[in-house]
Amino acid sequence: MTSRAEAVGWAVGALVLVALAVPWFMWGSDAVAAGLPVWVWWHVGWLCLASLFFWAFTRRAWGLGIEEVSTRG
Repeated sequence: MTSRAEAVGWAVGALVLVALAVPWFMWGSDAVAAGLPVWVWWHVGWLCLASLFFWAFTRRAWGLGIEEVSTRG
């Protein structure tokens, strides 16, 4: 079972993934690296980071906030 602090940590991590998924700070940039625009490399790196985050989440906190309800009878 995870603690409340850990649940908040996972939520903050998810919000960071969402907030920085679109590289708004690179809009209008013409920078190129290895023949591709830098924003393409941003997405490649971001997808790798998101994959690692989700992998860690499935191993550590899958089902966070879901608890078994006992039957009353």
